[in-house]
Amino acid sequence: MGQLFKGWVGMVLGIMVLGRIASGQAAQEQLSMDFREIVQASKDKVFPAVVYIKCLSENHESGKKITQEVGGSGTIISPDGEVLTNWHVVDKAVEIRCLLYSGASFYAKLIGSDKDTDLALLKLERKGSTAALPTAKLGDSAVLKEGDFVMAMGAPWGLSRSVSIGIISCTHRYLPQGEYSLWLQTDAAISPGNSGGPLVNTKGQIVGINTLGELIGGDLGFAVPSETIHYILPQFRQFGKVNWSWLGLQLQPLRDFNRNIYFDATEGVMVAETDPDSPARRAGIAARDRIIRIGGKPVTAMTEEDLPVLRRTLGLLEKEKAVEIELVRNQETIQVQLTPTEKGKVQGDELDCPRWDFTVKTINQFENPDLYYYRKEGVFIFGIKYPGNASNSNLREQDIILKIDGRDVRTLDDVRTIHAEAIAAVQQKNRCVFTVLRNGLMQQAVLEFSRDYEKH
Repeated sequence: MGQLFKGWVGMVLGIMVLGRIASGQAAQEQLSMDFREIVQASKDKVFPAVVYIKCLSENHESGKKITQEVGGSGTIISPDGEVLTNWHVVDKAVEIRCLLYSGASFYAKLIGSDKDTDLALLKLERKGSTAALPTAKLGDSAVLKEGDFVMAMGAPWGLSRSVSIGIISCTHRYLPQGEYSLWLQTDAAISPGNSGGPLVNTKGQIVGINTLGELIGGDLGFAVPSETIHYILPQFRQFGKVNWSWLGLQLQPLRDFNRNIYFDATEGVMVAETDPDSPARRAGIAARDRIIRIGGKPVTAMTEEDLPVLRRTLGLLEKEKAVEIELVRNQETIQVQLTPTEKGKVQGDELDCPRWDFTVKTINQFENPDLYYYRKEGVFIFGIKYPGNASNSNLREQDIILKIDGRDVRTLDDVRTIHAEAIAAVQQKNRCVFTVLRNGLMQQAVLEFSRDYEKH
């Protein structure tokens, strides 16, 4: 009887276990189905607004002007045809075309762009077209948590639109490329061509713009968060750029793990250095000062992840208007007045010099600080064509041009004028003497340009 009872109990327990397993499988299948429906619904809200962008861009790095095709992605964010994308997708573009989900295509004009945040805003040129456009909404990246599901959309490798799914791996990733913004890190695949496409949450909202993709032991993708985009869009619409203010402050967190430097303080941010001829240096701010208030508001950067938001706060200060900076120096609290100036261009302009077989570029303090140290205004040799006349001379890339045949050179217009005159008189004279600055040393080089490498 005891054995029979035990057998009966075992059978009942077995049935209960099997029932629970079946119930669990059903629940899991239901959960999977619900999640698939959530993903599908979210995708359907944004996917029709994703566009493929094809640009004809000018490139001078090889020593001559080359027009090449560049592809990327974007998203329509307003009924009148505004398209959000990356700066590097449309940088130096002379022609921009957008292919819509419907198959319609339009030329687009650049409304605004910013290298520092790698964002750009386009406007579709829909001459005569009145058809309604699909649009996607910007969400709030600040509420994202590690482990949240996201989708990366775009046109990878220039192919048809696609979507990949993954999770948010890190909500506040610091990268040196982001001066004014942290990054969203995701394991959703971001391939070449996905740049500028949307990173979408499960509500069908844009929470980031796909920007960087790495293949290092697995997929590592990085997106500009929508929190940053909300700051930038009004500037694009009003000014066509971001009017960053410049103070010339090089900041350092209180807990600098990478440099293994830890300061004995719990508030403020350290000044690592000030740039030459900057508002910060003119205000008397020095290295090892600890800034604790800006315009009366307390500031703190404990780690490097706190720096981009602080830099953005400084970058959005009103220009040419003095702001009070409270800082601690040698245990003493002092106040100084600092007047931000406009940051201006962060890239130099470029010029092709055919027959001389090189390209030149203006010196920019943010792009070429090493050259700017030697010459605040001027041009340098950007690229040298191989084979070519310049490559046969003693000229080198990064040479700062001081004179050509004894004539002073400070701007691209100076080079343009001298080059045009030299080419026009090539039958009478086919060589020029360049005086250049190379690594701080002045040198001379003779450029002989009798041969036209484009013809033979």
